[in-house]
Amino acid sequence: MRRRSGDTGTMSSRPAVLITGCSTGIGRATAIRLLGDGLPVWASARSLDTLSDLAERGARTLALDVADEESMRAAVAAVEADHGAVGALVNNAGYGLHGPIEEVGPQELLAQFETNVFGLLRLCQLVLPAMRARHSGRIVNVSSMGGRLTLPGGGAYHASKYAVEALSDALRFEVAGFGVHVCLIEPGPVLSPWVNTALGTMRDPVQGSPYARFRADLATSVAGAYTGRARLLASSPERVARAIAHAVTATRPRARYVVGPLARLLVTAHRVLPDAAWDAVMASRYTRPQ
Repeated sequence: MRRRSGDTGTMSSRPAVLITGCSTGIGRATAIRLLGDGLPVWASARSLDTLSDLAERGARTLALDVADEESMRAAVAAVEADHGAVGALVNNAGYGLHGPIEEVGPQELLAQFETNVFGLLRLCQLVLPAMRARHSGRIVNVSSMGGRLTLPGGGAYHASKYAVEALSDALRFEVAGFGVHVCLIEPGPVLSPWVNTALGTMRDPVQGSPYARFRADLATSVAGAYTGRARLLASSPERVARAIAHAVTATRPRARYVVGPLARLLVTAHRVLPDAAWDAVMASRYTRPQ
């Protein structure tokens, strides 16, 4: 029988997994997957109300806002109080800010990086001392195929994921000697509520904008990746959760897990195509502002 939130029992002797952004999508699916694998899971989100079903499944639940230092410190301290260290950190919380670069406001850009980059980095810093002391640990950063290539209208979001890639690559080398593995998860389109937030930012009107048509066409193009036959190239949250579970539990986890057929296709194409050819592919799919 699974233990309810608040009970530790014999599970406290096993490496604990702290996951951010568990209210929906990838984070929720990952919590369920790892609970099924018998791991002690600490599922977190900004609101505890969104985690009640995970608590019923046996997860410990935390209110954690990756844009708030006190919230992050308290979450890590809670896990360490019961387990001595965070055994695996899954940095999943994030969202996509989209729109033409010229019209991205400075506060919007700051909020994008606070959630997708700065909070992720700070949680890594907070869990590492106890991981180093145990000479054991996993840090799994959920990036995106958008950390390997850039699509029109997604410059701000892609910039945040490129930053996650760079930080993870440096960190992987720096902490390997302490017995800590760092892995990147790079999904393509995922059938989750994430896309609704992204579409909302694409449609935000700017009065008299020269990019009005581009914004509308961008929203149509992105929505199309999640509907009709295109859905066959998208991944379920459970598929991404399987990759995360492997990164958490494998004896020798990979540095990168590219998830989904479209992600594999586009990452490969971006690697082999000259810039002019890549731009031509983008021009065939997106309306060029003019």
